[in-house]
Amino acid sequence: MSSFSPKFLTPPLPRCRASSRQKPNRLFAAVSPPATAAPAEVEAARLEPRVEERAGYWVLKEKFRQGINPQEKVKLEKEPMKLVTENGMEELAKLTMENIDSNKLNKDDVDVRLKWLGLFHRRKHQYGRFMMRLKLPNGVTTSEQTRYLASVIRKYGKEGCADVTTRQNWQIRGVVLPDVPEILQGLAGVGLTSLQSGMDNVRNPVGNPLAGIDPDEIVDTRAYTNLLSQFITANSAGNLALTNLPRKWNVCVVGSHDLYEHPHINDLAYMPATKDGRFGFNLLVGGFFSPKRCEEAIPLDAWVSGDDVIPLCKAVLEAFRDLGTRGNRQKTRMMWLIDELGIERFRAEVEKRMPNRELERSSPEELVEKKWERRDYLGVHPQKQQGLSYIGLHIPVGRLQADEMDSLARLADEYGTGELRLTVEQNIVIPNIENSKIESLLKEPLLTERFSSEPPILMKGLVACTGSQFCGQGIIETKARALKVTEEVGRLVSVDRPVRMHWTGCPNTCGQVQVADIGFMGCMARDENGKTCEGADVYLGGKIGSDSHLGEIYKKSVPCKDLVLVVVNILVEKFGGVLREREEAED
Repeated sequence: MSSFSPKFLTPPLPRCRASSRQKPNRLFAAVSPPATAAPAEVEAARLEPRVEERAGYWVLKEKFRQGINPQEKVKLEKEPMKLVTENGMEELAKLTMENIDSNKLNKDDVDVRLKWLGLFHRRKHQYGRFMMRLKLPNGVTTSEQTRYLASVIRKYGKEGCADVTTRQNWQIRGVVLPDVPEILQGLAGVGLTSLQSGMDNVRNPVGNPLAGIDPDEIVDTRAYTNLLSQFITANSAGNLALTNLPRKWNVCVVGSHDLYEHPHINDLAYMPATKDGRFGFNLLVGGFFSPKRCEEAIPLDAWVSGDDVIPLCKAVLEAFRDLGTRGNRQKTRMMWLIDELGIERFRAEVEKRMPNRELERSSPEELVEKKWERRDYLGVHPQKQQGLSYIGLHIPVGRLQADEMDSLARLADEYGTGELRLTVEQNIVIPNIENSKIESLLKEPLLTERFSSEPPILMKGLVACTGSQFCGQGIIETKARALKVTEEVGRLVSVDRPVRMHWTGCPNTCGQVQVADIGFMGCMARDENGKTCEGADVYLGGKIGSDSHLGEIYKKSVPCKDLVLVVVNILVEKFGGVLREREEAED
């Protein structure tokens, strides 16, 4: 079997328009590689592909198997995608957990290989139950899909719930193994898949949550993210050429001046730019978070037309698959390969994997405006379509129950066109609402009691990962604690602008604390008596947008019980916050 490379329909050339709000001040104009990105010449032997195709699967060559990590050994012992291609999932679902745990191969299926199907065993906190992660390109979903997911989690009672993720995606919880074959069929029936959403695969393609409805958008990203997802999963059948990467890999397509897509933290980001009258994208590569290192994406000094979004993605992925190291898991993300080869050598490896072995240099005609004030999508806003508006709803820390999902689906049908949009801040947008219906929608109990369009100012930017409630790697509980701390802080201090606060339960930083104004990374700490307790490392200074940069440690190992006071002090000292006692005295 050769690398999957279908012929895709190219999205129509967008009408690129400069916003009337500001004069253009372009991002990454006249991009050139970093000055430090030219190491000594790479030996030819280092550029030998480390994988080869065998019987349709891509396998690590014997000569490169010394010092590989345990996950690579699991992949070698049994190809994970055989759970799909050879009906291994159906056979696994027939076994009891007792039988599974008595056999190493089966146990590794459940704990590792099922992640290729988007299934994550919660062995530590929900033994025998799974989280299922979907593919939802651009965060766009339908009322029908939402109802189906609600029906799945409802049967699991208090063990079942759903989360909006920081990649515009759904994760559902409480799933048990015997139900999986039926759930997978149900997903396919409503146009969803969970395939290739975990472990060493490409994660959900992120795009502008306001794509196609934003009056100031640069390009509608939906066509591109859909094509990316179709390519990555071979139209939900499984793209075997891309299922043995050295590590996970993230991609986004930017369509907004607001950079809702967070391009600087993706392995590959498409940045809209024109060149000689053609529309296309400049490229950023290598952004990632990990426990030991976090890096922003850097320019590849390359531009592709809108027609070549898929060939470029394929070339970058194949370069990473072929050349990436597979030893220490903390050093297997794509940026480590870029560092080793140098950006120019890495670019050359991408170029030789492109059709015709050609890759144009970047364009100075960036379309993203640098001096752009990021807009708040929460609340009611006019669409580019006359007479229609969208509403952004705040989903507290992204957690939903089955009845709430059903209610959202009903609102999308009654007031919109049956569509919902998920955002990387774990919120939801309902588009295509007739303006005459807005007043009635705002009076709906779901909005007045649960998912407000105008939440308290400190709640607006609150993000939290799963935490120790369900995740085995979580050191602290995050979601409930994030809400409680934020509520208590809000009673003590007032601010006049949103402050983005992110919580993550462990150093894997799924909650992306480094991009937050204030971030909390779970750790163990010691209280005033020297006793071990749950705590957090506090980060400050993360920024998103054209002048993005990652936050840094402000204070380490703060006991969770002391976080309220720490945050109050930060808000007063760094964000112009006013203590409410003082505010009331001045009134």
